[in-house]
This record gives sequence, structure tokens and C-alpha cells, in this order.
Amino acid sequence: MKLLLLTLAALLLLSQLTPGGTQKCWNLHGRCRQKCSKRERVYVYCTNNKLCCVKPKFQPREKLWPF
Repeated sequence: MKLLLLTLAALLLLSQLTPGGTQKCWNLHGRCRQKCSKRERVYVYCTNNKLCCVKPKFQPREKLWPF
């Protein structure tokens, strides 16, 4: 019984540690997806023609040129 419980705990831990295999982009701050979540924006496209979904705090800000 202890062995079964230990095995289930180990499998649960491993399933949490390994992500779903999504490719990272934009200096490892974004993820390649078909559709971005509400809290993310598209900045560039990934090499596999998916959207690179990046949170706004990691995107570069536009510089306003002083006139």
C-alpha cells in the first residue's frame, strides 16, 4: 500500500513539473500558441507559424521621439 501511494505521489509530481511541450519564444518570456489568453498579446510569430503570446510587461515599450 505504501509503495502504491509513493508511486502515485511521484507520478503526480512529475506531471506537474513537465509542461505540455509548448515552444518558448521572445527571450523565453513567451509561448507559441494557436490563440493567446486574455492577459497576453501577440508581438511576433513563432517559427512554426503560431502566435508568440507574451505578457505585456515583457514586451518592449515604444519610445516617443522628442520633437
